[in-house]
Amino acid sequence: MELIYDSRNPLFQTPAGSASVEEEVIFSVFLSEKNAEVFLLLQKDGEEEVRYRFEPMGRKYGYFTYQMRIAPTSAGLYFYRFFIRAASGESIFGRGDGNLPSESSDRRWQLLCYSEEIRPPKAFSGKVFYQIFPDRFYREGSCDLSEKLGPFRIHENMQEEPDYLPDVQGEIKNNDFFGGNLLGITKKLDYLASLGVEVLYLNPIFMAYSNHRYDTADYKRIDPMLGTESDFSALCREAHTRGMKIILDGVFSHTGDRSVYFDRCSEFGGGAVSKPDSAFRSWYRFSEYPHSYESWWGIKTLPCVEEMEPSYLSFILADEDSVIRHWLRLGADGFRLDVADELPDEFLRILYRTVKEEKPDALVIGEVWEDASNKISYGVRRKYLWGEELDGVMNYVYRAAIIDFVSERIDAKQFMERISELSEHYPKETLLCSMNFLSTHDTARIFTLLAGKDGNSMSRAERANARLNEAEYKKGRKLLSAAVFLLFTLPGCPSIYYGDEIGMQGYEDPFNRRFFDWEHPDIEIMEEYRRLAKCHTQSEALGQGIIQKVSARGRFVIYSRRSDKEELFCALNLSDTPEEIVAGECSPLILNKCVYQDGILTVLPYGYAIW
Repeated sequence: MELIYDSRNPLFQTPAGSASVEEEVIFSVFLSEKNAEVFLLLQKDGEEEVRYRFEPMGRKYGYFTYQMRIAPTSAGLYFYRFFIRAASGESIFGRGDGNLPSESSDRRWQLLCYSEEIRPPKAFSGKVFYQIFPDRFYREGSCDLSEKLGPFRIHENMQEEPDYLPDVQGEIKNNDFFGGNLLGITKKLDYLASLGVEVLYLNPIFMAYSNHRYDTADYKRIDPMLGTESDFSALCREAHTRGMKIILDGVFSHTGDRSVYFDRCSEFGGGAVSKPDSAFRSWYRFSEYPHSYESWWGIKTLPCVEEMEPSYLSFILADEDSVIRHWLRLGADGFRLDVADELPDEFLRILYRTVKEEKPDALVIGEVWEDASNKISYGVRRKYLWGEELDGVMNYVYRAAIIDFVSERIDAKQFMERISELSEHYPKETLLCSMNFLSTHDTARIFTLLAGKDGNSMSRAERANARLNEAEYKKGRKLLSAAVFLLFTLPGCPSIYYGDEIGMQGYEDPFNRRFFDWEHPDIEIMEEYRRLAKCHTQSEALGQGIIQKVSARGRFVIYSRRSDKEELFCALNLSDTPEEIVAGECSPLILNKCVYQDGILTVLPYGYAIW
């Protein structure tokens, strides 16, 4: 018995991928046997499997066709497979390799059904992001440091390494600064605009002790090292005049131990530790007051909060001047939520509603490292994409696929399977509002990673001093070009981590957080980013279109991006031999190591094309 079905092909499923509540989904299958009974076995996550009968529809392409329609009435995650009863016997078909039906597979296809009450804002869909680690981008003038939490040290030489060795107490305190500030970011807005940047994502800017500022000390105050509230408002105004938006990092699963709220060192006088009857005491999880408490990943400087504690909810979300409302009113256009896995679904829903009430076209993005459509976190299936929790996520799944493909760990077919699967699992609007990236403040820089210089066996001192030699640089440059092409041509928001566009190198924290090397940019890399970003921003298909595999074999891939008004094709050749494409009459937008003549497009080794 042969069953033909492809969930990504509208011939077999409409709409392909996810669907909204009460939207009719049409399933069709082709079967090699006539007079069969065909059933959809549909299971809502956590519930019993339900059987739905297909109706025979005649013959097509030599097969007997069957069809059924269903409209899920509630948001959620659904899984399905097929049951066939025919003269030759009974069979159950699950999802096999390459998304094809298989009688030997226990896997099921997935259908995400989402609420349309609030949907991701179109103003962010497909936009080019730029991530800034504020202390390490640019310093303009000086700031009043009289109320900066100390002790701290400021580097005078911007070429110095960030502190990476423990002190005499064996601690790495992250209290060395380079002095990058909000005025510096404002000063460089024209540079960012020249790169095609449309959205700035800033790592935490609120008052904190450390240079990374994930240890919030005061949610409603700019860190003195960065400037003032008026500096922030000015940055937002200047960005908005250039058509850019500003996204802030929201860290709501924990605070710093030296915060106004916890106050371990009694610097503020009213915190949970410094004042036993403090209004903030209920925010924290003490097992033995005041010295034993739950902290983020056991890091004692980062005490966890009770997100659903009423006074914390009011302060962060519900109050008229809540933290969320405060920064949106000052000019912010949304939030990226740190460790979204550790924020309860109900907290996310309230936060999302608050953001949309205050600024309907603002964006809420979550830090999720896996497939956010079916993520299980701490034993609970998460509801991020069902509607009213997140507009998008940080797309680590695409990053891993890009790196694995470029680094020869997977072939073109496997690469496209990963890309297609996520595109199918996410609502289109969600995928187009998700951040695609090659590096972040939590990962090694892409240039170092692709050059193949393994740092796992190195000491921290060796990592600090490691730089690519000529051969490694050449290898990394070739692979980087391919990775950047994929970054700007896959669905979503291509995001540049500050300094990647000038070829900065470095392993994980703190070596991926060096000060931006304004004096020694790699102009060739910068121009490649600029060229691809321009193509992305000027193309409706690249910004808004769906993706579809055209060809994937070996180390060569072609896919299309199609919107209502435009269709483009993208090709990448990672093999050592040229690949020819019959492109017909066209006007190529970008040719890199390619030749186009008489309708034939030849993609040379490690070349790419958009046409």
